Amino acid sequence: MSLGADFAQLAEDLSPEDVRRVLSVFEGDVRRLVADMVAAGHTGDVALFRRVAHGLAGAAGAVGAKSLESACRAQMSRDDLDPASLPGIAARIQQLADAALVELAAFVAGLDGQSRRT
Repeated sequence: MSLGADFAQLAEDLSPEDVRRVLSVFEGDVRRLVADMVAAGHTGDVALFRRVAHGLAGAAGAVGAKSLESACRAQMSRDDLDPASLPGIAARIQQLADAALVELAAFVAGLDGQSRRT
C-alpha cells in the first residue's frame, strides 16, 4: 500500500550508499519530530506545533514522502489551530509518519536485495 512516498527518486539521483544514509537520517528526524509534535499537542503549544510541522514537512518533502509532507503543510498553515485539537492532529500525522517509515523499510530492503544481486 503506497501512501504517496516516492523514495525511488532519490535512487535516481544518489548512489545506493548515499540513499541509505539520507533515508537513515530521515528516519531519525521523523521519529524525533513526531515525538516533538505529540509533546506540543499535549501541552497545547500551537506555535511549537507549527514549527515542528514545518520541519517534518521539509524532511518528508526532501525524500519524497508526499502524503506526510502534505498533511504537515496543511496543518502548519492553518489559522484556526485550536490547542484542544492538537493531540488528534498529531496522532493522525503520527500514523502517516509510521506508514512512511514502513514504506521506507520496504524500499531499503529492496535496495539491500539489489546490492546482493549485483
